[in-house]
Amino acid sequence: MAVDVAGEVCRHTGRQMCPRCSWTRPREAALLVVRGRTARTAFPVALVVGTVLSLVNQGTTIVADTGTTSTWVRVAVNYAVPFIVASVGYLAGRRTSADATPWPRYLARYHDARPGITELLLEQATDRRAEQPYEWLLEPLPGRHAVILDLACGSAPTRELLPDARWLGVDFSAGELALAMAAGRGPVVRGRVERLPIGENAVGAVCAAMCLQVLTPLDAVLAEVKRVLRPGGTLVALVPSRMWFGRGLLGWWRVMRALGIRSQPWPNPDARDALPKILRAHGFIVDTSERRVFRREIGDPHAAALLLDGLYLPDIAPDRVEAARAALASWALPGRWLPFPLRRVVAHLPVAG
Repeated sequence: MAVDVAGEVCRHTGRQMCPRCSWTRPREAALLVVRGRTARTAFPVALVVGTVLSLVNQGTTIVADTGTTSTWVRVAVNYAVPFIVASVGYLAGRRTSADATPWPRYLARYHDARPGITELLLEQATDRRAEQPYEWLLEPLPGRHAVILDLACGSAPTRELLPDARWLGVDFSAGELALAMAAGRGPVVRGRVERLPIGENAVGAVCAAMCLQVLTPLDAVLAEVKRVLRPGGTLVALVPSRMWFGRGLLGWWRVMRALGIRSQPWPNPDARDALPKILRAHGFIVDTSERRVFRREIGDPHAAALLLDGLYLPDIAPDRVEAARAALASWALPGRWLPFPLRRVVAHLPVAG
């Protein structure tokens, strides 16, 4: 769980940026140009800039009809250069790194080693209304649905907030589920979210708390949600939101600096503020998309250590994390807080016919 500051959705699918519009190696970038992926952006720029340059530099010669081969070569260059520059700019925003992190395996180990970590981090976070994130997430659900499926339920913090609901939690982490059962938060079942052990149209609502930004492959996960959710059923999702400018930005900058990174990595960076667009692409009707900022006090070294434990850092060396822990211990003081900007998205499946 954490906050971040960036991401983009694939323009022609509305889902995560796909191989058809992103690249990792130079050869893939060249293929995007050959296939015309950059043309929509680069051609208008080249047309305007190239025409202006040609009129300024070669206009008199062209009007006088005294142009030579070199004149037309220069005109061609006037159009080619801005086209190339605009294409490079397009490609720069669509470069993806070769992600060697096996996220499903990493998440299973992470949560087995830190059961209940997300709940611990969020249970003391409140907004201006003194409301907690899980309470806000579940507001659209009580009393409205037959069966509620808690996707990647973790330690099942939502169960206690829905005591009278027909609730079922699914998670792959044995450590998280053991903690949930020890707290009397059941029933829960161990299973992969991309292959849910549940029949078709079996649930009236799906609750996805702080998970869609890390579950992979996201398309398969959302396909499973659609399969088990009955027509007209509701999906409520809570995801991290981007950090905006403000007092808390400096605090998060300090945390990231201590870790030696610019932002926390996400396997699905678009499944945050752009989640509504992704859900629409999967056939959901989005009812609401709201952003709230929750605050959590980082008042002592224990709270600072808990914050670091709550970040997904698959590629950060343990000694770097320990150095960050020591650096933040002296920074943590009573009254010092960090913002947790979150987004709640409520959507539903259309009713057939």
